[in-house]
Amino acid sequence: MQRAIRITVLLLILGLGSLWGAAWFGRQPGEPLGGAFMRNIAWLTGQQVPQPGIPGTVLPEGMTLGGPFALVDQQGRNVTQANYASTLMVAYFGFTYCPDICPTELGNIAAAMDLLNEQEAARVTPALFSVDPERDTPDQLRAYVTNFHPRMVGLTGTPEQVAETARRFRVYYAKVQRPEMSEYLVDHTSYIYLIGRGGAVRTLLRPQSAPEAIAAAIRAQLSQS
Repeated sequence: MQRAIRITVLLLILGLGSLWGAAWFGRQPGEPLGGAFMRNIAWLTGQQVPQPGIPGTVLPEGMTLGGPFALVDQQGRNVTQANYASTLMVAYFGFTYCPDICPTELGNIAAAMDLLNEQEAARVTPALFSVDPERDTPDQLRAYVTNFHPRMVGLTGTPEQVAETARRFRVYYAKVQRPEMSEYLVDHTSYIYLIGRGGAVRTLLRPQSAPEAIAAAIRAQLSQS
């Protein structure tokens, strides 16, 4: 039995390695490696192949990510995905005490918003989903997100609400306490999520995407709405 398990695991590793190799050598000009990998998965499973003209990693048909959520915004109001149904959410999961990565990613999102025209920007809601409910109160979020963009919202909640939202979006996060620091940090997933109606993710953007790439992905999604 153990030998069969080892063989199965080895075959899975070899299969994934082959898919990543095929993605590396077969990706199209300007296509992210992750997008090429997802395209190969879609082809193997018989799902719809993502359109190469759409920036970002388009999820194959049948693959779901995201969904309904119930949180609290920076004004202390209880909100759900329905509150943002008329806009495309450009979301990042992070925390206000983040020393470097979060401010950089949120700054890129804000810069992308500035690249949109007035009509386009009115149809977009940039958002920080907190993964640190212990410290990220509505007041803390309100003071933080206004540093980036006037349309940006901050979302927090109880630890249970945050955990459930993270589960739906498959976001990893965990506290990290370093000996040399008095405050803990939070390790977390660093993708940018473009979220449509019902809280469903329509596109994933890799970490450190340039504002121009984010703006292009936003426009691509707005053109389909």
